[in-house]
Amino acid sequence: MGKKVQPKANGEHAEEDPSARSFIERSRSGDFASDSELCGRIPDDILSGYECHQWKHAAAILATDFAQEMNDIVHVLRTVPLKKSFITEPGGGKSPYSKRLDAEFRNRGWRPKRWRTSIVVDGNAVESPTHEVDCFKNRIGLELEWSNKDPFYDRDLNNFRLLFDLRVISVGVIITKSDELAPLLHDLGKWDKYGTSTTWMSKLLPRVQGGGGGGCPLLVFGIRRSRYQED
Repeated sequence: MGKKVQPKANGEHAEEDPSARSFIERSRSGDFASDSELCGRIPDDILSGYECHQWKHAAAILATDFAQEMNDIVHVLRTVPLKKSFITEPGGGKSPYSKRLDAEFRNRGWRPKRWRTSIVVDGNAVESPTHEVDCFKNRIGLELEWSNKDPFYDRDLNNFRLLFDLRVISVGVIITKSDELAPLLHDLGKWDKYGTSTTWMSKLLPRVQGGGGGGCPLLVFGIRRSRYQED
């Protein structure tokens, strides 16, 4: 018996990928609750609208020592909905959703940041540049991972680890897709664009829990279906 086919948005048909079908079906009934210890550290509407997880008490550090930066993050997450057009319209090099998040953070004083670092051996310096962080403010680094390939998580976490070890950031933050969005993207006919190989929370958490960020405290937000709005 042949593979099932599914209609594409343009009316054509393509073979249905069993791994994609499995991922989407699991995402229809998964548990996307935020970490229970985040209650009281992060507002309830953010904990319900996003899948929130932390590593090494990141939320407590933000709430206590970086209250303004935490307020900025909460404000942006509340302000920017996931509009249908952000998913369906082409964005060029960066998605419309990422552009909107970027703009909101810029309005609150966050900027891209790259550090020049080097390793000195016997007086000889060898350049060892870090990757640019999407948004940076007062020792908080933040990355937006909406539709990149999932190895970008490795780059982000390694960068946070290095910058934390160099004492230039205190917390790393990542905003990405909760797996709960998979059925929505499929139903909107955009699954081929995103697929299982892009940045999903289920690809990030094993990397975080496996120590990919080293000693850097991490706070991660997965965008949930409740953030979706029709234009």
